[in-house]
Amino acid sequence: MIDLYYWPTPNGWKISIMLEECGLPYTTHLVNIGKGEQFKPEFLALSPNNRMPAIVDPDGPGGAPISVFESGAILRYL
Repeated sequence: MIDLYYWPTPNGWKISIMLEECGLPYTTHLVNIGKGEQFKPEFLALSPNNRMPAIVDPDGPGGAPISVFESGAILRYL
């Protein structure tokens, strides 16, 4: 199951829509950008440039987990 880290912005919605359209199972984790949660170490470990949204696919290429951040990169990955 893919983990989606996002806040309901246009870029965040793009990813949730794509996941739905692809029929991929995912879990949503809200990262409140109004409170600066994108700067917390836990989120920076997934998205080092603190950009929203981000996903973690535990079954990435070769079966290894991968994190992908920024909407354009995530859409291409999906």
